[in-house]
Amino acid sequence: MSSGNYLFTSESVSEGHPDKVCDQISDAIVDMFLAADPDDGRVACETLTTTNLIVLAGEVRGPAAVVNDKDAIEQAARDTVRRIGYEQDGFHWRNAEVLVYLHPQSVDIAQGVDACGNKDIGAGDQGIMFGYACNETDVLMPAPIHYSHGILRRMAEDRHAGKTPQFGPDSKSQVTLRYVDGRPVGATSVVVSTQHAEDAEREEIRELVRKYVLEILPEGWMCPEDEFYVNPTGRFVIGGPDGDAGLTGRKIIVDTYGGAAPHGGGAFSGKDPTKVDRSAAYAARYLAKNIVGAGLADRCCIQLAYAIGVAKPLSIYVDTYGTGRCDEDRLVAFLSDGVDLSPRGIRTMLSLNRPIYAPTAAYGHFGRQPDEAGHFSWERLDLAVELKPLLG
Repeated sequence: MSSGNYLFTSESVSEGHPDKVCDQISDAIVDMFLAADPDDGRVACETLTTTNLIVLAGEVRGPAAVVNDKDAIEQAARDTVRRIGYEQDGFHWRNAEVLVYLHPQSVDIAQGVDACGNKDIGAGDQGIMFGYACNETDVLMPAPIHYSHGILRRMAEDRHAGKTPQFGPDSKSQVTLRYVDGRPVGATSVVVSTQHAEDAEREEIRELVRKYVLEILPEGWMCPEDEFYVNPTGRFVIGGPDGDAGLTGRKIIVDTYGGAAPHGGGAFSGKDPTKVDRSAAYAARYLAKNIVGAGLADRCCIQLAYAIGVAKPLSIYVDTYGTGRCDEDRLVAFLSDGVDLSPRGIRTMLSLNRPIYAPTAAYGHFGRQPDEAGHFSWERLDLAVELKPLLG
């Protein structure tokens, strides 16, 4: 991204968006298998949704009682849809047909990933993963995606609390910010489209949405009135999987940094932490956040690369975009020598072998609050203490 004066836009989608419904179902299955077998549970679960239909497909490994219990897997999908709030004619948690096509993990993949003899646990696939952090917000996330998530999350909280029965589960937001000298100073446009009740008036929805935008944006940052777009098509009653089919893994930019940083292309949801698409992306965010949190840079991007079946990363790349207060070669040396970035090392460092993934599948995997239950452990800043001596 250029420095100086520019506009930058990021979007978010709510938990009721068709693709996010799929991400949440897939991660519910991940949590089910990790709860049953934290060390050896394996999941690569893809979900498709459309009008009153949910299809699960992919590879799994775990106790036979879990692998073969299709009723429990189906119930996990239904419970997810019920929690989101879908009780509509075209998509209802109770009435939708659920098809489960999960089969045992390929032995060819397993032999490359599993530890054996002197061989450590290998990466679950090849690929490149990026992590990013910047000091634009208190959670060290880019401001446009942070505020886009915040608007929809607050709308969903009040919908679940029964305060806004006019809202449906499906919604999208988009925030454009003006940057001056590389720093965000205000919004130039805000777009929010939200599913709504049949009898809700357009102006009523607009004013309801305005409340959440004003609450989330910093004071004085609201866009001009003619650049505030709410349900620009005029009507949004049919939504969710009834209005548009959903698939796991189609919102990877929403899940990460809103386009403010590179992306390796791999989705997160539906994958257990042996898949470096997920775990290494979390590790890269953890490292980038701690570098910025330690004051070593204002912005930091980290790339990690892996080969299937190989434990050590093939490369580690650090870019501080000219904002660094520590030589990037020193950062690479510290990460290479001082942090175990093998799949086993990442899972241990961030305690990833736990059923902690369902909450990640809506409103972003990053910029969230870590808790004692282990959710969002990659958002901790505990490594910053070790990094601070590298200043200067």
